[in-house]
Amino acid sequence: MSAATIVLPSGETDGFRAVGKYSKPNRRPIEPVGRYFLAHASRTLRGHTWSEFEKLEAGKNVKEIESNDDDDLGDEEQSEELLDHDPREWKTANLYAVLGLSHLRHRATEDQIRRAHRKQVLKHHPDKKSASGGLENDSFFKIIQKAFEVMLDPVKRKQYDSVDTNNDPKPPSPKSKYDFFEVWGPVFESEARFSTKQPVPLLGSPQATKEEVEAFYTFWGKFDSWKTFEFKDEDVPDDTANRDHKRYIERKNIASRKKFKQEDNKRVNELVERAHNEDPRVKQFKEDAKKAKAAKKWDREAGSRKAAEEAAAKKAAEEEAAKKAAEQAASAKADSKKAKEAAKAAKKKNKRNIRAAVKDNGYFGDEGKASDIDADVDLLIEKFDDILLADVANKLKDADAASVKSTIETVAKELVGSGSLDKSHLKYFQI
Repeated sequence: MSAATIVLPSGETDGFRAVGKYSKPNRRPIEPVGRYFLAHASRTLRGHTWSEFEKLEAGKNVKEIESNDDDDLGDEEQSEELLDHDPREWKTANLYAVLGLSHLRHRATEDQIRRAHRKQVLKHHPDKKSASGGLENDSFFKIIQKAFEVMLDPVKRKQYDSVDTNNDPKPPSPKSKYDFFEVWGPVFESEARFSTKQPVPLLGSPQATKEEVEAFYTFWGKFDSWKTFEFKDEDVPDDTANRDHKRYIERKNIASRKKFKQEDNKRVNELVERAHNEDPRVKQFKEDAKKAKAAKKWDREAGSRKAAEEAAAKKAAEEEAAKKAAEQAASAKADSKKAKEAAKAAKKKNKRNIRAAVKDNGYFGDEGKASDIDADVDLLIEKFDDILLADVANKLKDADAASVKSTIETVAKELVGSGSLDKSHLKYFQI
């Protein structure tokens, strides 16, 4: 090792004095150490790929540590869909289900994660499957390793927990019947884990005071969530050759996180607003306040109470009278309309019956003059008033030809005699 020479910047040498001498250099051997170097050396010497090395290390982990405490963790069966999940899309998998921790999720401790991971490795290790006669397929095993890596990293796990909400309690369907506290309590308890401020006030019971309820909704109205959405980022390429593309992906990820954050804040605000609108305690407080205000106003206006009551009674009586009058007028109008319609229908029917009586009796044996007879009958019918029309129709009902003809001639003679009909207008009935 050569002696070092210090060169001071120009302009700073004036007045410089050494306060000591350099110590004599020593030559010492330096060797690489640490678990990362050992892992690198092991892969290099044995010619293992990263995937092969991970399998071997996981196998060692299972063999070296065996504990009966694993019996209660990782026993849940993964679905066929999860087992066939594409390892390249591992971010879209349910990582807690991958480790058999769906029942614990964000509540799982590091020790529980480690024990569940051992059980999953023992169960799904490709070598184990191959030894049991199955095909050596390490797709799901890769996802197990990814899940384990995320869960042991506090930052990555927090990022994953931010988006692991599919199995959280959901608000009830709008306009459905439900117990408010039974349904909404777990919803707020689940959301509380994302609050940067702890402890978080929970929903409480029907017996909560107005101050407690107001404090609850004030807190949630200003809810500050620590949720981050980096887990949904698009992977930034490692290739530094295209820096512009890398920067583009990074900007895109930042914009996506901002959008997800805004949408989640909006979701929480809407959830809190809906709970507030449906909270039976809030409704009761409003009703009590309304009653108290009304009672206070009533007491304040005690002097004019009697006058107000009398005015209200008078107004109610007038409104009732007006209502009855309107109902009677409407009923009379309806009855008049019905009567007119009935009279009109009866008039049409009587006309039809008179014409039918003539036709059904073979036009009195003068069918050759049917057109003249019909013309005279129509002329006479138009001259009849409603009373005469009904009278003639009744007389012609079930009458024979002679009676029909006689009745018509008699009526025609009366009309001519009264000047209502000109005799010369008749073609058949010559009076």
